Amino acid sequence: MEIDDELREILNPGKTALLVWDVQNMLVKGIYNTETFLDKNIQIILSARGNNIPVIFSKITPLSGRFESPVRKYFMKKRGPMAIPDANGMELTIEPAKGDMVIPKNTASMFIGTNFELLLRNAGITTLVITGITTEYGVESTARDAMNRGFFPVIVTDAVSSSNEEAHNRSLENLKRIMILLKTEEIITIWGLS
Repeated sequence: MEIDDELREILNPGKTALLVWDVQNMLVKGIYNTETFLDKNIQIILSARGNNIPVIFSKITPLSGRFESPVRKYFMKKRGPMAIPDANGMELTIEPAKGDMVIPKNTASMFIGTNFELLLRNAGITTLVITGITTEYGVESTARDAMNRGFFPVIVTDAVSSSNEEAHNRSLENLKRIMILLKTEEIITIWGLS
């Protein structure tokens, strides 16, 4: 694999953070490629930690009924009855290590309703490497918001997933025109050269 200097600079470990989006038990059990997905996420998380790259986990934290968005309530109702996850369903499938951050959030963008952007700017982060579930929803929303705020979003194509493989593939097809898409091994190689 040939890697240009510009891409190496974008993925410079000193200016990069890894966001592991909503890797929670209730979502992991519904994706189409669980084993590969978890393996690739563990590989990139270990590489990030080994390169002193901050690892940040997002965690869905629903709001209580009255305070939940009417828009979200409407679309949840349109999907039909859904089982309410038990406490275990809300737990992260991959255990954060000491030094990793877990940020609760209530929307499909890490930048809305959290102090995520402030944390990135305080740490001098310019690149956000994104893994997780669901590609066409929260991963894509967060990547687009990152780009619109001046961060380089990098989607790890074999470490994102969905319960709907067709929607996942369509999302990646759209995103490849406007942002950086790489596989786990490509990113690990670039970090190894830094």
